[in-house]
Amino acid sequence: MPRSDHCPHCGKELQGPRNPLPTVDIIIACAGRGLVLVKRRFAPLGWALPGGFVDYGESVEAAAKREAFEETNLSLTDLQLFGVYSDPKRDPRRHTISTVFTAMALEPDQLRGGDDAAEARFFQLSGLPDNLAFDHAGIVRDFSRRSAKSFGI
Repeated sequence: MPRSDHCPHCGKELQGPRNPLPTVDIIIACAGRGLVLVKRRFAPLGWALPGGFVDYGESVEAAAKREAFEETNLSLTDLQLFGVYSDPKRDPRRHTISTVFTAMALEPDQLRGGDDAAEARFFQLSGLPDNLAFDHAGIVRDFSRRSAKSFGI
């Protein structure tokens, strides 16, 4: 489908295909503590899995590690592909495709919010906040069904 939008900087009409934007989300699990959620600083507000947009020239694995560190101050170990989520309505701002990873924190006591995250905390699966942002409630539900036990949560 051709683009019908304009450059936000110069106003010129953009040409070429209009494609979904690639993103990553990371399920950071810690035995006995639960999984990490971040409180979003910008709209859409609410709690979410750490994640964000993949930069040009960056692999999805590198983006996951970068976004996790920027938003949670955590370095990751055992990064594994969990799934791909692509519902065009998953992000109210625009169509995105998220590559979702699971990982464990190297130093969980270093957890703190940063960058786009006003706060970062561990949550038990039984005590998650209501109305997670984007499609993250579904992602966490899939994780709970398929993988949570192997992470000790």
